[in-house]
Amino acid sequence: MKPKISIPKEIYEIHAGICQCLANPKRLEIINTLRDKELSATEIAVKIGISSANASQHLAIMRNKGILRSRREGVSAYYSIANPKVVIACDIMKEVLFEYLNEKQSLTRKTRF
Repeated sequence: MKPKISIPKEIYEIHAGICQCLANPKRLEIINTLRDKELSATEIAVKIGISSANASQHLAIMRNKGILRSRREGVSAYYSIANPKVVIACDIMKEVLFEYLNEKQSLTRKTRF
């Protein structure tokens, strides 16, 4: 059995802030869009169907939380995933969601009214 590790309260605050940042469907879509490539803010906006201004807001929040990195090239800003483990974590949570939905669906089929 692993020994219990004492985690400072500040770490929980930071963790909650990152989870809160990811608790937005457009931001999850941005992560999926950037999973293996770098794109400009404009390209991201077009791919997920939002305005450039709205995309810029989401991208700034994600960059400030350390989820994305950005670089400038001329007048364009390009974004990529800062740490590939973010994509892995999102994929794991998606698996949990699908397992949950399958379980619910299975229970619904077994229930007769």
